[in-house]
Amino acid sequence: MASLDRVKVLVLGDSGVGKSSLVHLLCQNQVLGNPSWTVGCSVDVRVHDYKEGTPEEKTYYIELWDVGGSVGSASSVKSTRAVFYNSVNGIILVHDLTNKKSSQNLHRWSREALNRDLVLTGVLVTNGDYDQEQFADNHIPLLVIGTKLDQIHETRRHEVLTRTAFLAEDFNAEEINLVIEKRYFLRDGNQIPGFSDRKRFAGGTLKNLHYD
Repeated sequence: MASLDRVKVLVLGDSGVGKSSLVHLLCQNQVLGNPSWTVGCSVDVRVHDYKEGTPEEKTYYIELWDVGGSVGSASSVKSTRAVFYNSVNGIILVHDLTNKKSSQNLHRWSREALNRDLVLTGVLVTNGDYDQEQFADNHIPLLVIGTKLDQIHETRRHEVLTRTAFLAEDFNAEEINLVIEKRYFLRDGNQIPGFSDRKRFAGGTLKNLHYD
């Protein structure tokens, strides 16, 4: 058997936003029935065929590192997590769309993982965002995933999605927002073609998805 290229992806965000459930669904093709709190870090694996069915097809061994969600500022906590941040190929930032604080904390998670947490070069501005220049030289791909969009009343969804769109722009990242009905949306509000295809999740449904 040919050796597979290893890809390490961090999954970061506050406790309770749905990181463990998301990772389990992606790697095991099934809903995590009874998620528990992640202590330290949990690693799950997915084998992915890039450009499947084409001459450029390549198989990757993707490790999803689900890092425990304590966002405490204690140096001991950060130094413990630092061992997980080496040799990273990508970062998924997960936040709860019903919890504005979890969205704001993504700046702290990203700075910590990208080793920008010692000196805060980003300056808070009037709308509470951080200086986008802080991430201008970052070459690690970032993806922002918002969970629980279905729990936001329709009258507030535009407001919330507008706010999270600016959040993704801060990181120069793509954005996906998840809802229980298995619809997935990009930053511009368009549904991702085929992403909700049943076969991608082995017939499973997100309707019973539990968030960690």
